Amino acid sequence: MSGLADRLAAVRARLRPGVTLVAVSKTQPASAIREAYQAGQRDFGENYAQEWRAKAAELAALPDLVWHFIGGLQTNKVKYVLPAPRPGAAAPPAVGWVHTVDRLALAQELSRRAAARGGAARVLLEVNVGQEGSKSGCAPGELPRLAEAVARLPALELRGLMCIPPAAEDPRPHFARLRALRDALGLALPDLSMGMSGDYPAAIEEGATLVRVGTAIFGERRPQP
Repeated sequence: MSGLADRLAAVRARLRPGVTLVAVSKTQPASAIREAYQAGQRDFGENYAQEWRAKAAELAALPDLVWHFIGGLQTNKVKYVLPAPRPGAAAPPAVGWVHTVDRLALAQELSRRAAARGGAARVLLEVNVGQEGSKSGCAPGELPRLAEAVARLPALELRGLMCIPPAAEDPRPHFARLRALRDALGLALPDLSMGMSGDYPAAIEEGATLVRVGTAIFGERRPQP
């Protein structure tokens, strides 16, 4: 096996049943995604809409590949991740999951674009658990109202919550808080997207169902052009 395949296998060995590994492929070339795909990986996470669009077009022939958008998403860039179908042509690739819904306007645009494609997008609400001014995500106090509004939108499937804990703090209390916030909503949401290369085992112990792992699989991130 290659180094990438070995690293991928090592990460998988630490997962529990019911946990989906999202291989974070942002800034990685399409060839690296293809290599991970050949090693059995199917779920990939991207942060930048236009970078994702180029890779999705190059890898469109790979069956069962599932794209997760895990970066901040501007409303005017939803058209890139959920592109409109063209009459008489096959539907262009689209992301299957958006982990970073943090405001109603974004959810409404995702709903509109997903409906135009005739399908549904799975979404997670990003929560700023550390209440950091420099990070996106809705405030914990705003979460119930946002969740209720998003759950009512057509062509969206609200699946759960996502967070990125403060880098300088123990992540475990933040993971536990996200789980508690999810449970308090009373909406029977199955998923928690939390945990990255440095802390995904702790996230799994705290209830993560989706872990976003990049460096531990692909190696050090390439600088963005």
